[in-house]
Amino acid sequence: MKSGFVAIIGAPNVGKSTFLNKALGFKLAITSDKPQTTRHRLLGVHNLPEAQIIFLDTPGIHAAKNALNRRMVATAEEALSEVDAVLFMAEITAKGMERAQALAPRLSKVDSPVILALNKIDLLPKKEALLPLLARAAQWGDWKALVPISAQNGDGVDNLLAELTQVLPEGPALFPPDVITDLPMRFLASELIREKVFRLTGQEVPYSTAVTVDQYLEPEEPDRPVAITATIHVERQGHKGIIIGKGGAMVKKIGTQARLDLEKLIGQPVFLDLMVRVEPKWSRQEQGLKKMGY
Repeated sequence: MKSGFVAIIGAPNVGKSTFLNKALGFKLAITSDKPQTTRHRLLGVHNLPEAQIIFLDTPGIHAAKNALNRRMVATAEEALSEVDAVLFMAEITAKGMERAQALAPRLSKVDSPVILALNKIDLLPKKEALLPLLARAAQWGDWKALVPISAQNGDGVDNLLAELTQVLPEGPALFPPDVITDLPMRFLASELIREKVFRLTGQEVPYSTAVTVDQYLEPEEPDRPVAITATIHVERQGHKGIIIGKGGAMVKKIGTQARLDLEKLIGQPVFLDLMVRVEPKWSRQEQGLKKMGY
């Protein structure tokens, strides 16, 4: 038996969270087209007959310009010293290869074995186009393995899991087989709501949007819904108007989609009440970060 922790590291939007969800067979990490969607370190447990791989999904490493972004990059870099192996993920787009090449020297200083995954191979028009990309990526560092994958459709994911198993230390499972994550349900609820805000408002609402769960009440009777009250925090009054929408249409849509995902996650009915509040400059101040749970 092998077991150990694996940090998933890479630039923003390379598919780290999509890979984690695919490996777990469970939607743990939220995804969207917005950069730096993942803000916390997320733990996900993947059980194989011969191994238990404990993934730590981390925020994308990028040029941090405010307090929130600096906190996120620090979270990702701290994970590198806490794990048994590192999964360095890059995407095969031109920009993605450039960002990964620039980031690769940071990983040369890591003591743990590093496996490089080239993601989004489903975007290649021909399979032959992958060979020069693999040759280029092989020169970036001393990788224990170099694996092409598509986290979106699952191509190569089993191969990647097998390579990760090879580099993990021998040892017993660290979590019971029925445990997928150590994250509390309140946190998962806030993340699902934030995902719907990002996906439904697109570019209209900026990245500096946060969600806090103010109340999470388990029902005393099994056929009653879980009651969740949450607040969507934005930095400007105009952003509040966008999220609420005309006649409350947008916040109702956000709530409906989030509630459906929550019911799948929890396995029982959910009553979700959303509020929207303006918190000026919260993402630039330590006090604001603490209030939002960062």
